[in-house]
Amino acid sequence: MLEMKLKRTLYRGGFLLLIFLFLGTGIFAQNSGLFPVSNNRKYGYIDKTGKMVIKPQFDYATVFSEGLAHAKIEGKRGFIDKTGKYIIDPIYDKVRNFSDGLAAVKSKGKWGFIDKTGKVVIELQFDYAYTFSEGIARIQQGEQFGFIDQTGKWIIKAQYDAAFDFKEGLARVKQGDWKTGKWGYINKTGALILEYRYDDSFDFSEGKANVRMGNEQTGKWGFIDKNGEFVIEPMFDRAFTFIEGLALIRIGSFKTGKYGYIDTKGGIAVNPQYYGGHHFSEGLACVKETKDGKWGYIDKTGKVVIGFQYDIPADFEHGLAKVRIGTYKSGVSGFIDKTGKFVWQSS
Repeated sequence: MLEMKLKRTLYRGGFLLLIFLFLGTGIFAQNSGLFPVSNNRKYGYIDKTGKMVIKPQFDYATVFSEGLAHAKIEGKRGFIDKTGKYIIDPIYDKVRNFSDGLAAVKSKGKWGFIDKTGKVVIELQFDYAYTFSEGIARIQQGEQFGFIDQTGKWIIKAQYDAAFDFKEGLARVKQGDWKTGKWGYINKTGALILEYRYDDSFDFSEGKANVRMGNEQTGKWGFIDKNGEFVIEPMFDRAFTFIEGLALIRIGSFKTGKYGYIDTKGGIAVNPQYYGGHHFSEGLACVKETKDGKWGYIDKTGKVVIGFQYDIPADFEHGLAKVRIGTYKSGVSGFIDKTGKFVWQSS
């Protein structure tokens, strides 16, 4: 099995491209007030005012997490501090951001973990290793997934056909193939808390998890609590995670349906009227009215606060959002504030 894809298409209208290409810098991760930018194919960092504080010099760079950011140069990756100095030399083929004080790194085909001094604390021995979440890291060995603690000890042996990180004390796991298998939820001892009965599922967020009953074509999505009880019955053709008290939902098919937002009781907060949409972040969500239209931003009442003008949008993080106007060949990307004003643009 290839490495499980963590990132999933959240809405229609080109967001898959957005996830993999536009947001490769990891803008959704923790942020220290510095934002990675690319100029002439080199990465540097700006602050919230748009001032360049680390000059473009890296082949690739991500957002800071726990005080360090991973940066690539000449094909290898290491970690820099907020001055742009390498604290951990670029010697690894792949790395993930620091979380819980450790970072997953890959060399010679195997993954392990280092601390912030660069010391290897869990030997490079795994086929795939993911970021620590709530003190536990997801590991893939062959085609099976399990979990280790921060000493590298297996606390839940590799036994699942698919698995995701622990969130709010539970992790979603799957037994069976992608078409016919079912999802359930385990706790940190590996006990199955919610039985394998869901045809698709997402992580718990704000006390609820969105799950699907039935197949992808005709099944319906609803929300469960940590007892497995439906607190919002399966009634939506698509439903996404609650963030800031609202969840993105779709009424109708993938091709013709419309996206809107519900509140925590399942009531409609913003009418389903959009061709595409994304989660709320810092009180705003990017939405798109038509297939060929542009993206803009609404507030939680549905009011358009930044007009429809962007070809590729992103969530607001620490007061800024990365956007692009135009194509990759001829357009301009940069960061906007919540008035829609550019604080930095690519040259």
